Amino acid sequence: MSELKNKKCFIFDMDGTIYLGDNFIDGAVELLEHIEKIGKNFVFLTNNSSKNSGVYCEKLKKMGFEVEEDKIFTSGEATRIYINKFKPGAKIYLLGNEYLEAEFEENGFILVKDRDSNPDYVVLGFDTTLTYEKIWIACDYIKDGVEFLATHPDYVCPLPMGKSMPDTGAMIKMFEAAAGVSPKIIGKPNKLIIESILDKYNLEPEDVVMVGDRLYTDMKLGENAGIDSILVLTGEATEEDVKTSNILPTYIFESVKTIHKNLK
Repeated sequence: MSELKNKKCFIFDMDGTIYLGDNFIDGAVELLEHIEKIGKNFVFLTNNSSKNSGVYCEKLKKMGFEVEEDKIFTSGEATRIYINKFKPGAKIYLLGNEYLEAEFEENGFILVKDRDSNPDYVVLGFDTTLTYEKIWIACDYIKDGVEFLATHPDYVCPLPMGKSMPDTGAMIKMFEAAAGVSPKIIGKPNKLIIESILDKYNLEPEDVVMVGDRLYTDMKLGENAGIDSILVLTGEATEEDVKTSNILPTYIFESVKTIHKNLK
């Protein structure tokens, strides 16, 4: 495990890795404090686009751990950065919560709400306010050829006590069935999201390790981006899942608490 001690930055998934619901997973805070104590960095990378970085900072603060917004990178942020490269100020039909709407509007994008606005993109986020009308309008735009983007492909969002709620990946399946089109996915496991982090923090692929609880997003991101990965068994994936998967993490630990033990 000596390779882990040479990493400059630990990139952490949040839901299912650092916390569940409103509670830190045992050992998470101690690990984060230890990483800073030994002069290394960490970044929270979440596919959950129902919240922006400010909301996550406030959530962590209420849970007893303060971080700067600069340490949080969401799939919503990655999606708006992607669109901005091709069409700044684009018109977007957005399926997302108020926080994602605010993030897009604050960065110069025009959000359209009706059937006759000719948007440049349909963007599907983790929309817990989704209605049949919004689904119908989005499907019509997609079938008309409007470019379809999705912030991330997670099927479920983990909750405490082993429960979960449907996430954007499940919604993608619905749109694929109804509109016959698959979206371009911007968040994990797309390597573009890691490349953005490497640029932002002036890091190389060998400097970082991805820590998460899902094979098809977190660990697949490690493969796609050519970086090391750590699977923790506190969220979605189980040891049995690993045995039947062709996605192989570099390391498997019971939890972030086990990572801490291997960094001492």
